[in-house]
Amino acid sequence: MTTVLIVDDHPVVLQGCRRVLEDAGITNVLTARDLVSGYRLYRRRMPDVIIVDLALQGRGLGGLSLVQRIKAHDARARILVFSMHSDPIIVSRALSAGALGYVLKDTAAEDLVEAFEKVKAGVPYLRSDLALEVALAGAGARRDPLAELTPRELQTLGLLAQGKPYGRIAEELNVSYKTVVNTCSQLKEKLNAKNLPELIRAAVQHLGAPPRMPG
Repeated sequence: MTTVLIVDDHPVVLQGCRRVLEDAGITNVLTARDLVSGYRLYRRRMPDVIIVDLALQGRGLGGLSLVQRIKAHDARARILVFSMHSDPIIVSRALSAGALGYVLKDTAAEDLVEAFEKVKAGVPYLRSDLALEVALAGAGARRDPLAELTPRELQTLGLLAQGKPYGRIAEELNVSYKTVVNTCSQLKEKLNAKNLPELIRAAVQHLGAPPRMPG
């Protein structure tokens, strides 16, 4: 019997995704709403497929760290990212972290099922138009500043795009205030921002300000 684990902090998304999979005949569906419980449930149940959101608990792109941690434990793990982010650079980072497939949250139910079935079979999944954008972004990766950012820098940038101050970012990433200051200094240099307002503008420009709702 196929077991799937869905990790997403939006109850509506969890319920909707579960319903789509159950309608497709997948009855053993596990759910988790944060990184820690998601990883613990993964280790305890070792599901056949893990579906992961990237923006968990307001932690920017914190789902990337979960993908990397799972792949570090088992290189054969089959992970499908289910995200609102359509930026090809972010898609590329998720695939590089170890995701086998990437599907957008505004996709049709049948597309989600198709992505799930392919990833379960060990076949990569990426919608053709998004795959083209990723390929084009990869061809110009040296000119795109996001391509050089670390997962922690991407998480920090995502939280800056949401307008969160250093102290809140430190709390949500579970790091010290000084670490956030240092990370932002590195981001300023990499994104050619002279000060914090310019860095925040760059964050919004590259990542956008994610809405407080599933999508």
